Amino acid sequence: MAEVTKELVEAAIKGYLEPHLQRDLVAAGAIKGIAIEGDQVRVTVVLGFPANGIRESLAEAVKAQVLTVSGVTEVAVDVSWKIVAHGVQKALKPIDQVKNIIAVASGKGGVGKSTTAVNLALALIAEGAQVGLLDADIYGPSQPRMLGITGKPEFGENNTLEPMVAYGLQAMSIGFLIDEETPMIWRGPMVTQALEQLLNDTNWADLDYLVIDLPPGTGDTQLTLAQKVPVSGAVIVTTPQDIALLDARKGLKMFQKVQVPVLGIVENMAIHICSKCGNEEFIFGSGGGQSMSDQYEIDLLGSLPLDIHIREETDNGKPTVVAQPDSRATAIYREIARRTAAKLSLTAKDYAAKFPRIVIQNN
Repeated sequence: MAEVTKELVEAAIKGYLEPHLQRDLVAAGAIKGIAIEGDQVRVTVVLGFPANGIRESLAEAVKAQVLTVSGVTEVAVDVSWKIVAHGVQKALKPIDQVKNIIAVASGKGGVGKSTTAVNLALALIAEGAQVGLLDADIYGPSQPRMLGITGKPEFGENNTLEPMVAYGLQAMSIGFLIDEETPMIWRGPMVTQALEQLLNDTNWADLDYLVIDLPPGTGDTQLTLAQKVPVSGAVIVTTPQDIALLDARKGLKMFQKVQVPVLGIVENMAIHICSKCGNEEFIFGSGGGQSMSDQYEIDLLGSLPLDIHIREETDNGKPTVVAQPDSRATAIYREIARRTAAKLSLTAKDYAAKFPRIVIQNN
């Protein structure tokens, strides 16, 4: 019987291309241990992104690869994940208790950005992460209603705010502090200052990801926020419609200008399926998200249908991921969440926390 070696096992594992990372697990640095005892092999896989939904299928895929090694008769695969902090824009420091900030943006309003943001955040929780959501739309905050949260946040020490919690999601919004029908008649600098306060003065509790629902557009306010908020990566939401894609390109270029990696594109309202007859129609056109993905070499994270249930559920304060956890739409949101987090896991890590802080004192 041929001797089973670590090199042979690694070579076999390299034959499996993990679809979310788009590379093999050895190259991705996810293989943290290979133990061999005769014809038995144990492989330890530690991903850089949460993966509850694919834990078993990933283990089976790795097991199948290792069983191709001559002499191996039994394989055990342990799959877990460890989420670390990733780099942000130069001259900015990460927020305490927040490992990564993911900005969800759109070039224009009306493309379902806020609905995508809240379901992305809840999908990351379903996949096994600790997540927060910051509603950065000062003029039109929608997350309080989408999450079904009423009341006002409590104040902690030093005038800090305790995040509101719904479905395991920590949330903060200007909408928690004002009446729902009160208009915010503020100029740009006041909006920026308010957002910075909501971000920095909230007692976030050990978040792996903080999803920020940015206001629509690419004007001065959005650019200022992109420059002042330490963002690890961005997601662009669009519809297949030409005018939406045109504005989405502006949003993409805005993040490139401030050196924030764009993790991918989410195409919303891609297809309408009639609830009465099942007829499929591309109401806003088709293939736009894929075309933009190809043009800018940015991943298309997923395409969501124009579904009345998605709208109804967010309006009723219970987004799709928690309202219908076994639905097709939820499966798409969770796949988008995995792809987003996997893409982020491949970006440069933030090592600031590993270095000691130097303090100069006069003795």
